Amino acid sequence: MTSPLEKAQSLSALHAAPEILRVVNVWDVISAKAVAELPQTKALATAGHSIAASYGYPDGTIPLDVSLGMISRIVEATELPVSSDLDDGYEDPAETVRRAIGVGIVGANIEDRLRPLAESAARVAAVIKAGESEGIPFVLNARTDAFVRGGDRPVAESIADAIERGRAFLDAGASLVFVPGVLDADVTRQLVEGIGERKISVIGLPGALTAAEYEALGVARISYGPMTQRVALTALQDLATDLYADGVIPASTRALN
Repeated sequence: MTSPLEKAQSLSALHAAPEILRVVNVWDVISAKAVAELPQTKALATAGHSIAASYGYPDGTIPLDVSLGMISRIVEATELPVSSDLDDGYEDPAETVRRAIGVGIVGANIEDRLRPLAESAARVAAVIKAGESEGIPFVLNARTDAFVRGGDRPVAESIADAIERGRAFLDAGASLVFVPGVLDADVTRQLVEGIGERKISVIGLPGALTAAEYEALGVARISYGPMTQRVALTALQDLATDLYADGVIPASTRALN
């Protein structure tokens, strides 16, 4: 059995490797098993939005106990390292991370929600210290909402804000800086130049670049957030529509247990 320390070290190495780390987000045990079975899968990441939706909560409002309950079951279903979405870390991000480590998590996304920079950096530092106290080199993918909460401000301002925040988060001990949004090649290039090669994490959304294109620009990691669940639910609705029209279950359907 792989120890939590070994899993944390493995996840860190995957982020530092020349190849971009592609993590296909999961939200429950069966989705985790389905993705983990694929030989290309090197690590799993939970989708906070998708877990919340599964329980009927809007994104960012799921109680920590409920979220950790599902996350712990996902961890138990695989020997791969698991990084989780912990929203903004809740009221006490250090305690949140200690509890996450307690259920086997070795890395996480935590949002800044554009709190004042000094406060956001202090929360990052507290998370890293919590990991050290638990004997885990916790792999924090520190998220800045410079783009998704930037409103109508010019793109140049969001880029500058993301770079300033990203540098501060890395200085506070974060492993990566997650900058969600539809980032084109020019914006991505500026972020990598400002924050660092292999220090940026992005999300694959409709209209975004491919993983290979982000890799060529120096991005370390790409994840897909709630999009994987949305694709699955779209397929379910399409199947239901076909069945209502007297269709049949496709012969290509695989048994995933």
